[in-house]
Amino acid sequence: MNKPLISDIYTADPSAHVFNGRIYIYPSHDIETNMPENDNGDHFAMRDYHILSMDSIGGKVTDHGVALDIKDIPWAGRQLWAPDAAFKNGTYYLYFPVKDKQDIFRIGVATSKSPTGPFKAQHKPMEGSLSIDPAVFTDTDGKSYMYVGGIWGGQLQRWRTGKYDGSKPKEQEPAPNEEAVGPRVARLSNDMLSFAEPVKEVKIVGKDGKPFLAGDNKHRFFEGGWMHKYNGKYYFSYSTGDTHLLAYATGDSPYGPFTYQGVIMNPVEGWTTHHSIVEVDGKWYIFYHDTELSGKTWLRNVKVTELKRKPDGSIETINP
Repeated sequence: MNKPLISDIYTADPSAHVFNGRIYIYPSHDIETNMPENDNGDHFAMRDYHILSMDSIGGKVTDHGVALDIKDIPWAGRQLWAPDAAFKNGTYYLYFPVKDKQDIFRIGVATSKSPTGPFKAQHKPMEGSLSIDPAVFTDTDGKSYMYVGGIWGGQLQRWRTGKYDGSKPKEQEPAPNEEAVGPRVARLSNDMLSFAEPVKEVKIVGKDGKPFLAGDNKHRFFEGGWMHKYNGKYYFSYSTGDTHLLAYATGDSPYGPFTYQGVIMNPVEGWTTHHSIVEVDGKWYIFYHDTELSGKTWLRNVKVTELKRKPDGSIETINP
């Protein structure tokens, strides 16, 4: 397996894209906060984004410095978590989750004429946005979709009624025998700054066609969704969180439903796992993170390795 792509700063949650033949990586920027660990992830108190790039897998990695700082986001409160990026209409879009002044996670968007920034944030979060881990997928017909969501500290379980409820956080996750909370998806408008429709819940089901239950933490969605398309099939991959697996499910529509297929990657060193999958020069790669450099779950480092498939399109499990 490969070594960390960079070692002078801590990085995590890498969203990788190929723009103009070059690989760009949009990660979180981990910092030491000396805050105690908890299930809400308060110790992940990141404040800015650095964008990385390289001309090829295994090539020299460039750190382009601070692309967006939390102090330059007018509505932001704290915790600048895992971002993603997209390109359309001659503009680069950086999508980011951050808690607003009321401590509710929303999704913001910032724009630049360069893939490395600096990015200028919009004055308000995206209308109708919620939770964390935005992942933007542009289909072959040019339509773009955003997938969002993460339970526990990501607050997705607080939106079960359709409105945010922060009153009894410990009681909002479904009981083990209830249907699990699914990620959300919405098509983006042509300007890439807003949703063209209300967000919808994504169904992830077993091969028996039944949705996973909340207690099935080896299969149910936790956070870190990502979408890619291969041979006409939609591959939705995600983290199972407290069981530390990267899993995937496939479907015939960007909206799902998606049928569970298996594990992409077994647990890495560290509590969290978050990835992206991208095609580079005819091969597929998975970008991910672990804690090789620090041994601390909140100080992570990004890595990349090849993603291999069987002839039927199924993904071979990686043992990191």
